[in-house]
Amino acid sequence: MEIKVLGPGCPKCEETEKRVKAAIAEAGVNASVDKVKDIMEIAKNGVFMTPAVVVDGEVKSVGKVPSKEQIKGWINQ
Repeated sequence: MEIKVLGPGCPKCEETEKRVKAAIAEAGVNASVDKVKDIMEIAKNGVFMTPAVVVDGEVKSVGKVPSKEQIKGWINQ
């Protein structure tokens, strides 16, 4: 599983990355987490508000910090 956290490095983006990593650890899922800070790369995903979370190529969240429970739901599907 590949998870991308899209954002330039703002506090909300950092919190999102932290929650994603915590959710993966709690769920015991084998997943890689990539932090994407490049604005052009973020736009290629069709995202124009950050933070955003992309799971296996599918945008799951845009413009807000998702809860750990939401993230667990995405990675356990």
